[in-house]
Amino acid sequence: MSLPRMPDVLIVGGGIIGLVTAWRAAQRGFATAVVDPEPGGGAAQVAAGMLAAVTELHHGEQTLLGLNLASARRYPDFAAELTELTGHDLGYRRCGTLAVALDADDRAHLRELHALQRRSGLESEWLSGRDCRRLEPMLAPGVRGGLRADGDHQIDPRRLAHALVAACERVGVVFHRARAERLTVARDRAAGCVLGDGTALGADQVVLAAGSRSGRLAGVPDDVLPPVRPVKGQVLRLTVPKRYAPFLSRTVRAVVRGSHVYLVPRLSGELVVGATSEELGWDTTVTAGGVYRLLRDAHELVPGITELPLTETRAGLRPGSPDNAPLLGPTGLDGLLLATGHYRNGVLLTPVTGDAMAHALTTGELPDEVRPFTPRRFRAAALTEQPA
Repeated sequence: MSLPRMPDVLIVGGGIIGLVTAWRAAQRGFATAVVDPEPGGGAAQVAAGMLAAVTELHHGEQTLLGLNLASARRYPDFAAELTELTGHDLGYRRCGTLAVALDADDRAHLRELHALQRRSGLESEWLSGRDCRRLEPMLAPGVRGGLRADGDHQIDPRRLAHALVAACERVGVVFHRARAERLTVARDRAAGCVLGDGTALGADQVVLAAGSRSGRLAGVPDDVLPPVRPVKGQVLRLTVPKRYAPFLSRTVRAVVRGSHVYLVPRLSGELVVGATSEELGWDTTVTAGGVYRLLRDAHELVPGITELPLTETRAGLRPGSPDNAPLLGPTGLDGLLLATGHYRNGVLLTPVTGDAMAHALTTGELPDEVRPFTPRRFRAAALTEQPA
């Protein structure tokens, strides 16, 4: 009787980031295993799936913009490859985004965003309120103007997660449906992990891709422990009855009273409304206040939303990092790599993360476009800030 082969790569975390890393690693010929009690779970079960490199642009995040755009360009081929392999419909749509303003302050904010987009080489079109309502007749009469970004797309993250599980199974990835409790370190090198039941798993390389929990794995040395925190997001799902279709033809988003709100229509008739952003630690309670604020703000954008059945309320945790950008690639501990901290861009960055992590596992180096997102950037910053 032969013993099972020790994996070349052990991935701690089976959300979409861990799964895409496992899939791409196995395609490179690595014997790959994933440790997660519920592969395909995690933040993707709550995410709306906006692939919004253009309208998600924020001041000070131009470096991240480059990575977002690189991943967005990969998405059509990535989605086609995944669908061809698994037969899963991912709900990928090139429907565009309309960001709208409801008052003068919002309009000024959108004008600034439009200028930043233009300076960054992005394509977006300024529309009057009348033009916005012509595109989306369900919009409120008070809409003052908006930005049309046809380059923003969407995908259904739940379908994406299920497809990635299937893709991993097709290429021989082994799943350990348990929680990793501790990283194993031997001779100053990551050597595997210990599961909750005491089972020890060895590996040549370990990838920590546990989302917001990535900073909580015991056994990781303090100097390489990722500075990742949970950021709570509450999301609603409604159903558009056929008599109301088409309700919205594209993603609609706005800032209402200082809070971001978006409405993402699926071809299935589902309408996703999100999302709050709350720094409340590990709390995942759905609150009456969170649901109220989302419905109130969505109603100001699209008054007809109050006629739709409310089918789901849910809260999840985004993995935030100090600079809102991911931590990708090798760490200061040999054999340990990170793929975490994607914050609000995890779904968008799935294709580029899979490619970058496979490259890093193969060569020990990150590809050029991903090097600004090395986990070592925070260690270097900390050393620089120390007093002389």
